[in-house]
Amino acid sequence: MAGRVYREWPPPPELRRPVFCLWADERPSDSPGTGLVLPDACMDLVWDGREVSVAGPDTGPVTVERPPRAAFVGLRFRPGQAPPVLGLPSDALRDQRVGLAELWDGDEVDRLTERLAAAPTAEEAAAHLAAAVQRRRRMAGADEADPLVGGLVAWLGTAPASAGVVATAAEALGVGVRQLHRRCEDGVGYGPKMLERVLRFRRAQQLVERGAGLAAAAAGAGYADQPHMNRDFRRLTGRSPAELLLSGPPVSEPAVSDPFKTGPGPGS
Repeated sequence: MAGRVYREWPPPPELRRPVFCLWADERPSDSPGTGLVLPDACMDLVWDGREVSVAGPDTGPVTVERPPRAAFVGLRFRPGQAPPVLGLPSDALRDQRVGLAELWDGDEVDRLTERLAAAPTAEEAAAHLAAAVQRRRRMAGADEADPLVGGLVAWLGTAPASAGVVATAAEALGVGVRQLHRRCEDGVGYGPKMLERVLRFRRAQQLVERGAGLAAAAAGAGYADQPHMNRDFRRLTGRSPAELLLSGPPVSEPAVSDPFKTGPGPGS
């Protein structure tokens, strides 16, 4: 996107299991603009220069207004990893943007805001977000995120498109369908079928960004066929794959590593 600098980098080693990346999105231009945020099964803490907000799990495209000279800094949780840190299930924040002060103690958020406002660089601001998350994990005695959700994300990464994918996943993971649905909603923000759709969409994005044609991306991502991919893209982005991925600079951002990997690893 012209006049815009977006970058991602890995979190500190102690946060590589719950946190996918730290990021900054800066607009050096004197003119305003917009950005398009697409579903990715993740949740973010976002500092906009005034307050910290939580971006809940999205089920569709979100247009973000970018004022002149805007600078955003963020921390992106891996799928299912935010609830122990935020203190509530992810589905309570589905398709919402909520001030962090509504979820954490006000004095704690005030101190974090002061540190963020004084940070001279985006990297230092992001480091303050990471430190706050680590302190919160220690202070609240946050348990590890639900391992069933991590298992589901990993399983869906290799599952072919199927009308019975939820029942098959439940059987493979050793739980009932209702329990799988409830725990997926608590952890990710929506049910396993929606999670499957989002993860498959993200795989197709990556394949096209690496140079695959649309037919090859559909097959490689696990769609039944290219029309199936077209339908899912329109549900999730409001655009066709060609409109989204093949016309000019990609709307989605490059990832520092495979966004569907749930454990720590290089750049994860």
